[in-house]
Amino acid sequence: MNRLIQFGENVEGYNFRVLNEREIRAAAGILFLATFISLMFVLFKNNFLPIKYVLTVFLVDFIIRVFVNPGFSPTLILGRLIVHNQSPEYVGAQQKKFAWTIGVILSATMFIFIVIINSYSPVTGIICLVCLLFLFFEAAFGICLGCKFYPLFFKQRPQKCPGEICDLRSKQDIQKTSTTQLLVVVAFIAFVFLTAWLFNDSFSKKPYDLFGIYAPSKSK
Repeated sequence: MNRLIQFGENVEGYNFRVLNEREIRAAAGILFLATFISLMFVLFKNNFLPIKYVLTVFLVDFIIRVFVNPGFSPTLILGRLIVHNQSPEYVGAQQKKFAWTIGVILSATMFIFIVIINSYSPVTGIICLVCLLFLFFEAAFGICLGCKFYPLFFKQRPQKCPGEICDLRSKQDIQKTSTTQLLVVVAFIAFVFLTAWLFNDSFSKKPYDLFGIYAPSKSK
């Protein structure tokens, strides 16, 4: 029973429980995609049905992660299947539990408002954007935003953070950003704005059907 209900795995070489960051990022990508698509249904179709299903899955999945065992989380299992041939990247489990507890609170709040009360407001919109931001940073950059708040509530430092960011160390040369590289980024942003200013009217024109494949058929 103790094996079934636990948070994190015991891995040789670590005196604390860990999780595999690679499958966590994969699961975050799955949840981000599902949440983003359901949000598009709300914004462009005024259809709240997909978001209600996603919120239900989201909440149940995070409850399993926090209160039962991350090993039984459906999205983490899918993430494990997706990255099973990649070497695991171990991260400390404790700060992840704290971050996922925040996820439980946010998803439960959304579930109450949208599914149970069947209402929406700026509050639900802001929470949804926060969830998307958390998931995107985890999936795209491997940055756990919820983990950033862990030191504010606990005295001990997080152990084994993704990319070893918890450890104070000097950057390697390949990690450093030169002034020239920063100028390239600034120039690229200026290029984007200049392109939008010069070609906005041209880009706004709807493309025509080159081969006439999608031309509407004439009624007889």
